[in-house]
Amino acid sequence: MERHALRAALAGAGVADGYYRIEGVHEPVPTPSDFLYLRRAPDGVWETGAYERGTYEVLARHPDEEAACRHLLHLLL
Repeated sequence: MERHALRAALAGAGVADGYYRIEGVHEPVPTPSDFLYLRRAPDGVWETGAYERGTYEVLARHPDEEAACRHLLHLLL
């Protein structure tokens, strides 16, 4: 699974847009006060985590986009 397929799966499952952010694919505006996220870190690995009170907290680091997408899907469903 890649990021666009993840976005489609979450939308199809009825997950509210403000619950998550997927870098480069789904970035809600205005930015919600808290959400789960998937992003690529500066060192090239993929991260999933939670944004709360202005702070990003990495929950897991993944070797590839597919693993990160599966993890965020699991967190949101």
